[in-house]
Amino acid sequence: MTATGSATAAGTEVTGGSYARQSVTFSAASAGSTSNSAAVSFTSMPAVTVTGIDIWGSEATPVRRWFGNLSASRTTASGDTLSFAAGAITASLS
Repeated sequence: MTATGSATAAGTEVTGGSYARQSVTFSAASAGSTSNSAAVSFTSMPAVTVTGIDIWGSEATPVRRWFGNLSASRTTASGDTLSFAAGAITASLS
């Protein structure tokens, strides 16, 4: 996301380049927290600053399941790959 969402509104999704939504698989939850079990990469990004992540379901009409800020914004140049290592995306209940 180029602008992080809130509890009532989705963030502003990246557009341009060859950006496309990616699938993410999460490990089994433990103590109310889970993280991605494999790396997630977005190739051929546009020149953009990414501030957060929205996680959507895979239904025919996707439902936003989770959202959050990145610990630090990430800026990409046109054509860059933006990657998150396994375990780098954490979702937790508080």
